[in-house]
Amino acid sequence: MRFCTACGHTTIDKIPLGDHQVRKVCTHCGTIHYVNPKVICGALALWGDKVLLCRRAIEPRYGLWTLPAGYMELFETMEQGAARETREESEAEIEIEQLYCMYNIPRIGQIYVLFKGNIIDGHFGAGEETIESRLFEEKDIPWNELAFPSVERTLRHYFADRKNNQFPTHLETLGTRLDHTG
Repeated sequence: MRFCTACGHTTIDKIPLGDHQVRKVCTHCGTIHYVNPKVICGALALWGDKVLLCRRAIEPRYGLWTLPAGYMELFETMEQGAARETREESEAEIEIEQLYCMYNIPRIGQIYVLFKGNIIDGHFGAGEETIESRLFEEKDIPWNELAFPSVERTLRHYFADRKNNQFPTHLETLGTRLDHTG
């Protein structure tokens, strides 16, 4: 950011008084411009013992399979965002059961929040950002065609948790050297 969004004057890199990070600060009005992580919300949408996956019709990762998810909008809760994204990408209405997985992805400035939920009437389709959506049993998951590490991790948690019929909330950091996920 070279120019202030408040007054249009130039910005400089500076650590503001009382802060600990370099920020873009306006040379004229003093506005401090913060850049914060983006929140992605979505759902592990279930119908019986099957999981709903969407094949992406957009970049990044065009043509690969994902859980319905996307950027949270202003003035909505994470649950509302997860339901909206599921509706937009798969035309499915869901009833959210619980917070299921949260992933910190600091290297790209994102936080993924995924809820476990049930498809209300079994209806689903393909929204504008989706080539196709499909229900998968565990044995049919296209593991080598999943779009993101968070999708694979969520599915692996779900199928392991389902064996015990206990679904704790999972919190992980992805993209570190220790986890080898990207």
